[in-house]
Amino acid sequence: MSDSIAAVTTPMRQDHPLIKPVAVSGRGFYIATLALLIVMSWAFFAWFTQFMNGLGETGLNRPVYWGIYITNFVFFVGISHAGTLISAILRVTGAEWRRPITRAAEAITVFALMVGPINVFFDLGSPHRVLNIVFHGQLNSPLIWDVICISIYLMSSLLYLYLPLIPDIAELRNAGVKPLWFYRLLAIGWQETEKQKRLLKKMIGFMAIAIIPVAVSVHTVVSWVFAMTIQPMWHSTIFGPYFVVGAIFSGIAAIIIAMAILRKVYKLDRYLKPLHFKNLGILLMVMACLWLYFTFAEYLTTFYGGEPSHMAVFYAKIAGEFAPMFWAMVAFCFIIPFPILAIPKFRTITGTVIASISVNIGMWLERYTIVVPSLSNPRLPISEINYTPSWVEWSITAGCFAGLTLFYVLFSKIFPIISIWELKEGGIDVGSGPEITGAAS
Repeated sequence: MSDSIAAVTTPMRQDHPLIKPVAVSGRGFYIATLALLIVMSWAFFAWFTQFMNGLGETGLNRPVYWGIYITNFVFFVGISHAGTLISAILRVTGAEWRRPITRAAEAITVFALMVGPINVFFDLGSPHRVLNIVFHGQLNSPLIWDVICISIYLMSSLLYLYLPLIPDIAELRNAGVKPLWFYRLLAIGWQETEKQKRLLKKMIGFMAIAIIPVAVSVHTVVSWVFAMTIQPMWHSTIFGPYFVVGAIFSGIAAIIIAMAILRKVYKLDRYLKPLHFKNLGILLMVMACLWLYFTFAEYLTTFYGGEPSHMAVFYAKIAGEFAPMFWAMVAFCFIIPFPILAIPKFRTITGTVIASISVNIGMWLERYTIVVPSLSNPRLPISEINYTPSWVEWSITAGCFAGLTLFYVLFSKIFPIISIWELKEGGIDVGSGPEITGAAS
């Protein structure tokens, strides 16, 4: 295998399987875009209703001041770890099978980081309150740590997404894909010289190493927003690694779902092989076991300690009002996906997608059962507390998922969703879109 990016002797045609989705727009693209925009428009109406009438339009109250919005925030920041695991870690370890899936993973990271923090603005009620972070922020507050870490992670992820795009943007430029000025601008003069290739490889290698600790720190700090308080079942030293494991768990599931959709819609089955789903399915199974271990350790420690305020939350989850969501979480995160992933004959493309959908449903429920039950059972005596999300919260949640999907659809329409130059670097001739052979087959 060559250690450098393979030279492009002739420009790729616009009908090439990896360029055609960018060069040609089908009716399905416009239908999908319109449907997503309708959902987002309804979500904007819901937010505007909340903005005009206040947070009373939501189900939030005292002491349940965090609900679905913060659940969404933690969930989307969690699935942003898809790019870190699939691209950075596999790139650093030299896993050859990663080549067709790196960009799909990196894109999820960026768009999830764009959508997730927006939920904090929804939770604030009035967006201008975010200025309090600028003018009155305290560095000893985990909330400020969170803002700093997520900002660094987003900027790093954007750069890490852009760098490997440069050679493929040049491919689009050379193929004459319109708007030509746009791709000329973003290609920044890439001519595939040896000097440019060496510099690009060094920059990508540096970013792959640097972004791993940044990603780990992000979800650790997100957990500390909870763990640094004295709320029942939040004040726990296990929250840092527990959140990181959950983030990687949901991130792998997210990229499997995205790959399956891309494979079906853009007919990329010659590049996204069953091997890729199998390998990711094995990783997902390992993370399911780790998730179960951390969950068991957390709840066993709480039960053994027997501290009254913690036990109130514990029993509310295990056998009380939140029991249906808690046991659904266990079922979706482990009971359903583990047998599918552990039995080889079930670890097919369909099987891994079903397991991944189950995992992401379960991980959203996990975030909810972390946030709401603790706030619903405060240490001080209080009258009966009921938190029921309103139509505003559900509408905005739907808009967030639609927004993430729309970003992904537009990205795959503007840029090749599979890294062409990485396939070439792996010794794969993609000149006419042949079957992938060798390590990636």
